[in-house]
Amino acid sequence: MEIGIVGLGRMGGNMARRLSRGGVRVVGFDPDPAVRRTVAADGAIEAAESSIALVHKLSAPRVVWLMVPAGSVTELAVQDVWPEMSRGDVLVDGGNANYKDSQRRAAALQSAGIGFVDCGVSGGVWGLDNGYALMFGGTPDAAEKVAAFARILAPGPDRGWLHCGPPGSGHFVKMIHNGIEYGMMQAMAEGFALLEGKREFALDLGAIAETWRHGSVVRSWLLDLTADFLKADASLADIAPFVADSGEGRWTVNEAVEQGVSAPVLALALMSRFDSQGNADFAHRMLAMMRKGFGGHAVKSGGTTP
Repeated sequence: MEIGIVGLGRMGGNMARRLSRGGVRVVGFDPDPAVRRTVAADGAIEAAESSIALVHKLSAPRVVWLMVPAGSVTELAVQDVWPEMSRGDVLVDGGNANYKDSQRRAAALQSAGIGFVDCGVSGGVWGLDNGYALMFGGTPDAAEKVAAFARILAPGPDRGWLHCGPPGSGHFVKMIHNGIEYGMMQAMAEGFALLEGKREFALDLGAIAETWRHGSVVRSWLLDLTADFLKADASLADIAPFVADSGEGRWTVNEAVEQGVSAPVLALALMSRFDSQGNADFAHRMLAMMRKGFGGHAVKSGGTTP
């Protein structure tokens, strides 16, 4: 078995390592030469000097797996490699692309006889040892070629991976997965904020999280991670209250609007992230001034100007 991986960052590099450990010949490329050297030094890949060179190092029928950021970077990577590929080859997009883009790419490549598989990958930095959850879309033939690698990448050959359906379905399922993740994280953060706010009880947040990990209805991997960092620092005083958001949360909320499906938890979790980024600051200033206008309430000064 052999595969090409374009993009050897935290996810792509560890996926290459896991596949190599499973006996797969991995040809890898990353635009950063230092990253290529590091992964090659681990014995995980045979390094290629470009994505085009990577394709030519593989025997047909090839499987080329992209692990690059969604958007223009993915678009350019697809444009680089597909002209070098042949009928019967399969191109996999393992990034968090919009499922509509994946449907478009699959249709375009189909005319050239090249299979396209959109694969949502979850597992983060822990995937190397624990395995990755993989959800992919594509034609049955293309998906079967990817399944052989999914059995190695997943936590087990018979679990943690799924051919979800036609092209686009893998990234759609991953999008909803990430939307759910937003809601779960928000609920846990709000709950612990209430615990932290009840100062009269002097609650040990780390101990509570650890207790909930065993037998509780809310036990989860997110709670495991939470318990770990709360044990080390329950105040989080040095952490800025800024939470980034990525495309999947926004796309999930847009999908709810398009389908007319009520998803208030997912939507409010996304809005809370916008608030943390300062995107509600002007609205808050407006509210303060309206209260001053109709009720003569004091306004706190000293706000920063965006």
